[in-house]
Amino acid sequence: MTSSDPPIATRPRAVLIEDDEGVRRSLQLVLHARGYDVRAYASALPFLENLRQDEIDLLVTDYRLPDGDGLGVLRALLRDGWHGRSILVTAFPSSMLTDSAKACGFDVVLEKPLRPNELAGAIAG
Repeated sequence: MTSSDPPIATRPRAVLIEDDEGVRRSLQLVLHARGYDVRAYASALPFLENLRQDEIDLLVTDYRLPDGDGLGVLRALLRDGWHGRSILVTAFPSSMLTDSAKACGFDVVLEKPLRPNELAGAIAG
């Protein structure tokens, strides 16, 4: 941590759910560089079992997960009253998926492989 980094306690919090370890690490680094304290998961269930939506400012989740999908993750958060920014990442893009994700409440749908700065732009809105 450098002297210009804000203390961890004041950083916004992001949850990242991505089953591919390399992609997860890459996205985690981008989020951290953008000022987020990141909790990363390889699947949905460990996150959903300890759901604490009041601590989450941003959700970034893969669409296809070993134990569900990103739409189900967002639905669970919304049922708990969460109101944050949400980004769905997918290697299986289609207009039907994009429409479903938007109807579910996702702010942005990004296609894998992500281009440089694409996630950063999506976070900024």
